[in-house]
Amino acid sequence: MNVLILTPDSVGSTLLQRTLTIYMLRKGFDKPLVNCGELTNGIIKYYNPDLEMEMLKHNSEGKYYQTLDEIVDLLSSVDHYKTNRLAHYHIVRRNDSIKDQLKLYDYLNQNYYIISCRRKNIFEYALSWIIKSHSKTLNVYNRDEKTSNFNDIYKNGIIANRETFEYKLKVYKEYIEWADSQFDVQNCFYYEDSINSLEDYILKLDFMNGHKDNTWEDMFGMSFDIWNKVHKTVADIELIKDTKDTIKVKIPKILDSDWEKMKGIDWPKSLPLDLNTINDLDNKDVVNEITTKIETIDTEINIDKFNFLKENIKQYRSVIDIQEDLVTKGFLVSPLPIKLQTFQEKKKVIKNYNECIEWYNEWVTKNNFGEIYKEENFEEYSTLEEQKHNSFDNLLSHKE
Repeated sequence: MNVLILTPDSVGSTLLQRTLTIYMLRKGFDKPLVNCGELTNGIIKYYNPDLEMEMLKHNSEGKYYQTLDEIVDLLSSVDHYKTNRLAHYHIVRRNDSIKDQLKLYDYLNQNYYIISCRRKNIFEYALSWIIKSHSKTLNVYNRDEKTSNFNDIYKNGIIANRETFEYKLKVYKEYIEWADSQFDVQNCFYYEDSINSLEDYILKLDFMNGHKDNTWEDMFGMSFDIWNKVHKTVADIELIKDTKDTIKVKIPKILDSDWEKMKGIDWPKSLPLDLNTINDLDNKDVVNEITTKIETIDTEINIDKFNFLKENIKQYRSVIDIQEDLVTKGFLVSPLPIKLQTFQEKKKVIKNYNECIEWYNEWVTKNNFGEIYKEENFEEYSTLEEQKHNSFDNLLSHKE
């Protein structure tokens, strides 16, 4: 089963693509499955000695260097299933001939199950692109990436530009027209409806019928919602400061893999969440050695959040290791990305948020596309999103 994800970006397509691949690998099909990523950025063929066959993978070293004909030839030259993404803005930037585009679309329509990623709240979609225009970042995959790319934005905020804001609304409208006119779409992934119930969305797809023991908890011993919440919470430790019911912690600024490489024989077996805990070790030379070698983030964290992380961090890290292994073996382009900002976080970051509402409503009226912004229209989704990602009141993994 080949699956194609259509996207204008900022609609959850990378998370869907990577997560879907993991669930599909678990279910199993009659041929091997590989996530090759964005089609138009380049794919390469190589020999996989473990599977003893030629396979495709994403080529991260080039961009737009292959013709669309070459891409079609590569896709049809291997005997394995693929999950891919096709971004409308890449097609626009490539400026290929209509003839070549139609040949690609025809091949994809005939050989792929096609999902179109969409937004109901295109106001937030435009806000996401405003932030991306400042951060220069589409996705992040670990805490260091998120901190380095967003620290100044969280600290100082940004001012949206009307021309950029309205251009992104125009681009989204063109994406919908392109997807509807050029592709036989089998399923639409509406971000607002499905991002907070991603597992349910995936397991209800036609080709996932008959899955068995296929939940994230079946695979990894924790629910997807819990895993994804840890993913964002860990990344936000330096960016989002807690002010209520806090404790002081020293968060190590290294990865588990770094700990494994550098730990001494008397060090704790696994990387502590809070380096303060090593003060309880009997061997004070080991304590001194660890504190000397490892840089920490000294911060205060809400006690409920800390207990949530403490309970789930070990299992979370084991899932990260499994994803990294899938990347190394060529089955995934990258691990799952971290959620960048919730709707409420976007509102806090963009200083002229109310002005953006005025621009948006004027654009919707003029273009007869989208829904006029009213606070109550988005309140239910925004509340659910905040609960999924930022609420830790009395939260323990076995109660989720």
